Amino acid sequence: MPQKPKPLDDSESMAHWFGKDLRNWRRVRGMSASALGEKVHLSGSSIEKIEKGDRSCNSVLAQQLDDTLDAGGALIRLWRRVEEDADKQRAEADNSSAAASVDGTGEQAAGMLGLDQLSFLNRSLTPVERRALLAAGGLAALNPASFADLIPQIVQTQLPSVVRPEDIEQVRVAAKTHAGWDNLYGGGGIVRASSIGQFIWAKSLLDIRCPPDHEADLFTAVGHLATVMGASAFDAYEHGDATRLLEFGTWCAERADNWHLRARALSWRARHAIWCGSPDMGLTHADNGLVRADRLTPREQSVLHNARARAWAKMRNRQETLAAIGRSDEVFGRAKDGEDAAWMAYYDHAQHHGDTGHAAFDITLLADQPPKLAIARLQTAINGHTDAFVRSRAMSGTKLATLTMAIGDPQEAVSIAHRALNEVGQLRSKRAVTDVQDLARASTKYARRPGVAELRERIRATVQV
Repeated sequence: MPQKPKPLDDSESMAHWFGKDLRNWRRVRGMSASALGEKVHLSGSSIEKIEKGDRSCNSVLAQQLDDTLDAGGALIRLWRRVEEDADKQRAEADNSSAAASVDGTGEQAAGMLGLDQLSFLNRSLTPVERRALLAAGGLAALNPASFADLIPQIVQTQLPSVVRPEDIEQVRVAAKTHAGWDNLYGGGGIVRASSIGQFIWAKSLLDIRCPPDHEADLFTAVGHLATVMGASAFDAYEHGDATRLLEFGTWCAERADNWHLRARALSWRARHAIWCGSPDMGLTHADNGLVRADRLTPREQSVLHNARARAWAKMRNRQETLAAIGRSDEVFGRAKDGEDAAWMAYYDHAQHHGDTGHAAFDITLLADQPPKLAIARLQTAINGHTDAFVRSRAMSGTKLATLTMAIGDPQEAVSIAHRALNEVGQLRSKRAVTDVQDLARASTKYARRPGVAELRERIRATVQV
C-alpha cells in the first residue's frame, strides 16, 4: 500500500512555500510527479525533492513548471520571491559582521533603524506560530498576546497610561496617510519603512487600559491600519507580512463587531490569495466577506464580488466570472454618497471599472473571452483615475497595453504602454513591475518591429526585466 505523501511545511522558507504550491498545482492538474518530470525533463523524484525544498530550482525551470501546469504565472511570481528572499539573506549575512552600534561596540543599533521592514513580526515566533499566522483564516492565532514579545521597549515607553480618543484619532490619521502614499507611490520604499513604527505603537494600544466606550473604535482603527499595511506589504511582495497583517485586521474587525472593516480585510485577503496562486482560497475569503451582505453597503458588496470575479477568472470559469462582474455592476449601481466609511472613498466609478476590467482581462486571456469588455472597462478606469491614484491608473494602462498586444495590435499597444511606463517609473510597486514583465512577454512575437523593440528596451531600463 503506497505511503501517504508527507505534509509540507511552507513556513520554513520561501523555497518550501514554492514547493508546496508546486505540489498543489500538480494535484489540481491531476499529474503525478513522474508525469510532470517527464514534461520538464526531470525525474519524478527530482520533482518531489523540489516540492520538499530539498532540491534547488531556477527561474527557467520555474517558467517551465508554470507553463506545464498552466498556473497563469503564479509559480513564476512565487519563484521571484524565493530569489528575492535568498538575495536578502545573503545581503544580511554579508552585512552582519560589519554591523556596529553608535558607541562602536560591534552590537547592532536598537530601535527603528535596526529593523528590516517588518521582519520583527517573525523573529520570536515558533514554527507552530508561524504556520498558524501564515495559514488562511487562523484568526485565533492572532490574539494580541501573541505579539507581546515583539514590541520594542522603546515604543512602550511612549504609550499613554490609558487610551484616549485623541490616541485613536492618531491611528486613524496614520492609516489614512499611509493609504494615500500607497496609492500614489506603491507599497515599497519610504511608504513601507515609515509605517513600521506607526503599527507597533498602534498595536501596543491594545495592551493598555481602554474605557469600554472606546474599545470598538480602538480595535477598528488598529484593524484598519493593519489592513492598509497588509495591502501595502502585498504590493511590495512581502507576502508573509501581508498574510499576518490582513489576518490581524480581520481579527480586530471581529473584536470591534465592525462588519464594514471585516469586509474590507477579507476583500484584500481574497485578492492576495488569488495573486499568490490560490484562487479557490481567494473565492472562499470573498464569499466569507459576503456573509450577512445585508449589513454591507453596495460599494463593499461590489468590491467582494470583484474578488469573486478575479478568482473565477483565474480558474478559467467564464460563466461565473461574467456573472460576478454583472452582480458587482448591479450592486454598485445602488451606491449612494455618504453611506460608506471614509476608507471606501477610493472606490469610485474609475476604480469599479478598473477592478472589473482586471477580471475581464484575466478571462479574456485565460478562457478565450472576446476582449471588448476588458478593453472598455480598462479604458474607462484609465480616463477616470485622478493623479491621487497613479498606481491604479498605471496598472490598468499596463493591462490594456498587454491585452492590445495579445490580440494583435502592437502599434496601438506601444502607444498605450509608453503612457503607462511614464507612471510605473514613479512607483515602488512590485505588482506593477510584474504587470510590466507580463507586457514584455506579450510583446515577444513582435520584438523585431521598430516601435516594439524600442518599447522592450524601455521596459528593460524601467523595471530591469
